[in-house]
Amino acid sequence: MEYIIVQAGGKGTRLGYLTKNKPKALAPVDNLPMLFHLFRKYPDKKFIVIADYQKDVLRNYLNAFAEVKYEMVVASGIGTCSGVKQSIELIPDDAPFMLVWSDLILPEKLELPEGYSNADYPCENDYIGVSQTFPCRWKFENGDLQEERSSEYGVAGFFLFRNKKLLSEVPESGELVRWMRDSGLKFKSLGLAGTREFGLLEEYEKLGRVKTRPFNRITVDGDVLIKEPVDDQGRALAVKECAWYEKVKELNITGIPKIYSTDPLKMENIKGKNIYECDPPSEEKKEILTSLVSTLRELHSKDSIPADSASMKEAYFNKTMQRLSKVEELVPYAKEKTITVNGRVCRNIFYYKDILEKKLDDLKTDCFSLIHGDCTFSNLMIRDNGEPVLIDPRGYFGFTSLYGDERYDWAKLYYSLKGNYDTFNLKEFSLDIGGHSIVGGEKIGDLGNGEVRLDIRSNGWEDLEEEFFSLTGCNREEIKLLHAVIWLSLTTYAWQDYDSVCGSFYNGLYYLEEVL
Repeated sequence: MEYIIVQAGGKGTRLGYLTKNKPKALAPVDNLPMLFHLFRKYPDKKFIVIADYQKDVLRNYLNAFAEVKYEMVVASGIGTCSGVKQSIELIPDDAPFMLVWSDLILPEKLELPEGYSNADYPCENDYIGVSQTFPCRWKFENGDLQEERSSEYGVAGFFLFRNKKLLSEVPESGELVRWMRDSGLKFKSLGLAGTREFGLLEEYEKLGRVKTRPFNRITVDGDVLIKEPVDDQGRALAVKECAWYEKVKELNITGIPKIYSTDPLKMENIKGKNIYECDPPSEEKKEILTSLVSTLRELHSKDSIPADSASMKEAYFNKTMQRLSKVEELVPYAKEKTITVNGRVCRNIFYYKDILEKKLDDLKTDCFSLIHGDCTFSNLMIRDNGEPVLIDPRGYFGFTSLYGDERYDWAKLYYSLKGNYDTFNLKEFSLDIGGHSIVGGEKIGDLGNGEVRLDIRSNGWEDLEEEFFSLTGCNREEIKLLHAVIWLSLTTYAWQDYDSVCGSFYNGLYYLEEVL
């Protein structure tokens, strides 16, 4: 089987705010868009993606981030029949294929029938996937389709066809399962135990918070935490992270977890909390911030090397613009000279990048310090006894390993303290894009074209901004400039969620306007 048709149409109204700015196929599950779980499971297949609601968002998103062979079909009708007839025209006459709903996350160990998984055997039957574990409004029992709610025999929106002849008369609009029943189509059942379905907001909201990126896997064995990469990106980052831990151990730097091995990375499972999870009284927050600054100062003072101007250029400007170029076609209003964000008229970086480049070139330094490289609150912990711990280091800066501009560390800390990055990272924000945010088919809010409202939940540390500058002695304009650049650079790093891509871009413009 070479072909997979994905029904990614429909407004996804049952997913509420999740589909305000994007189609349901792009709602992230386990830090990956639902559609991309299919891409990861079947990376060698040819996908035909049916779209209608927010079709331009889907098209631009796939153009930017999909790494599989695919074609997109814009449905001409409505309902689950829509787009199917157009899709099968793209499949050869005798080719077997899968038809699946975009809101299904198939289990890792799902095995397809022999004829569909092995080209050396013929496909002898057509199949309907039976949910077995979650409720569906149709059921398939004893070879019959019935409009009756069922979990054990639920029709899950998964079908395997020997060829496209069975669907030759499918209408342009209507309910596909009803048409199948009325047409007398015959199937065998295929159990889908372990499949997850996210057609309803309440099912989606049962998901726990995901703290790791999809290129890492975290397991805990008693007092030991094991961190392992799961793809090429993760493996490349793991090499740098492990090198950093080995270096700071060699220099006897305090404020890091106990490291037991680096292949794989096994470390102390710290008894404590990430800083963004703490909400102590104001005076205690000042003590925590003071301790954090002291820990970073120790790190920065332990070792240094001559500065590398190429790494400065790469880390601050080149990387940012490379990432932004990937989303220029994706983010609404990225072609406009100005965008109004939370009432502030902001110059668009794509038109004013020369000014930004000049400001970043003016950030001179003679030496690079040993830096953490990603010291947000998410990567800083407080032990139960109050001691700070640095975790998840980046391990590089531009082209330089381990060492870099220490202002980058201070800007990353400011990014959490003032910018509320960590709650944003947990998707605890609301984004309304004038003319683009839609609920139930209607544009929402009072925003006009070119206007954006971004509301990030506070983590409660913004009041310490003055304390931060007093403790660090940093130049305000420099840190604010780097803070804006970090938000802009997040756009592609946070690619797994369309709203995060757009939100980080708009927030970067908002903060950049202060210093341009």
